[in-house]
Amino acid sequence: MGSVFSPYYLWANRKDFADPNNHCCINVALYSPGKKRWTMTERGKRFNYRDASNFKVGPSDLHWNGQSLEINIKERAVPFGQKVIGKVKVHPEQLFNYSVPLDAQGKHRWGPLAPTSRVEVEFTEPQLKWSGHAYLDSNEGDEPINRPFLEWDWARSLLKDGSTAVMYDVREKNGREYLLALKFNQDGSITNFELGSRQALPKTMWHIQRHIRSDKTKVAVIQDLEDTPFYSRSILQSIWLGEEVSCMHETLNVPRFSATIVQMMLPWRMPRLT
Repeated sequence: MGSVFSPYYLWANRKDFADPNNHCCINVALYSPGKKRWTMTERGKRFNYRDASNFKVGPSDLHWNGQSLEINIKERAVPFGQKVIGKVKVHPEQLFNYSVPLDAQGKHRWGPLAPTSRVEVEFTEPQLKWSGHAYLDSNEGDEPINRPFLEWDWARSLLKDGSTAVMYDVREKNGREYLLALKFNQDGSITNFELGSRQALPKTMWHIQRHIRSDKTKVAVIQDLEDTPFYSRSILQSIWLGEEVSCMHETLNVPRFSATIVQMMLPWRMPRLT
């Protein structure tokens, strides 16, 4: 809701706050070799419905059955229009009711809902099936992200004891820096942990400078998943809490996102149906 990287939502917010219900999408990214797919079709409010247990966006929907989150996906990939049809079931091992502000004004908040979960994935288009570890969180805001933020690095990792560690390293336009390093434990508790200094990673193809905090300087990029003019997603190797961990990592460069040329490019990646 209020698709965060939507150029249409950004344009609509320039004069006044736009209705987030009019800018909704289901983003699917599949990275299996030979079966890579990307969908992010935005739909206006006449295509969308939600209540306490359901969220429907066009032909796709999410349903919370009281025990697990069921996601039914019926989308078209860009740029070639391939069908992306499948089901995803997320089974939380522990639910968390936790939220923390990311900016000085408290207008942007983040919190994991089920940071350690089990997932079952089955697609018929393309044919894919697997199960494993999953992570589910939530971001919400009272204003567009391009107002307070300059950039951030985010990462999370499953630890040996079954807990999930998350890092949020935020830089605001006003010069404020804010670091979150939280461990979400299997018993439902949340603890802070110490992270080392900020380590620079190799720049992406689009020259986005990535960073990660690590106990030691031993950091490495294992695989690049997304490489865009303003955003990257990668799998990294780092040291957290004395463990060598594989991290899902994201970097966002907000000035790049707001640049006119990038906004003109995004509709090719994010079509819209009104």
